[in-house]
Amino acid sequence: MTTAVVEAWVEAPVRGFLRDSGAIIALLLHPSGQVMAQHGFARAVDVMSACALAAAIHASSGELGKRLDGRAFTELHHAGVTRGMYLTECATPAGRFLLLAVFDAATSLGIVRLYAEEFGVALAAAAPPPPVVQEPVLAINFERDLNRNLASLFGRA
Repeated sequence: MTTAVVEAWVEAPVRGFLRDSGAIIALLLHPSGQVMAQHGFARAVDVMSACALAAAIHASSGELGKRLDGRAFTELHHAGVTRGMYLTECATPAGRFLLLAVFDAATSLGIVRLYAEEFGVALAAAAPPPPVVQEPVLAINFERDLNRNLASLFGRA
């Protein structure tokens, strides 16, 4: 099976998770449903459907957790007859992402959970830093910012 990624920084963590966990299908997606990486899907429509469903399941279970326990559920497991599904959230400097893994009897939930935790750490380490938010240019800050930038340009900072 081939693995496809949207951004290069997610490739190494995804490949490591697949190698170690034994998952047969995996998706890395943004909570909005936008795919970041996939492995094990034959058709694009299946990827899009799985992303939409995973994002919806995560959002609804998160709200359910808030209502029941005061905090969102961040991981879910479903044990099917021949395959299991595990959905978890990964926090990175670039934002939150969801990992959906499907596995069979060749591995176990415990192994998938263990390597999903390691995946979250590797993904956070590989993530680009968050974009720097510039403050609006205001008349009261203009002269100070101009002087600081000029000093920086000419090596006096």
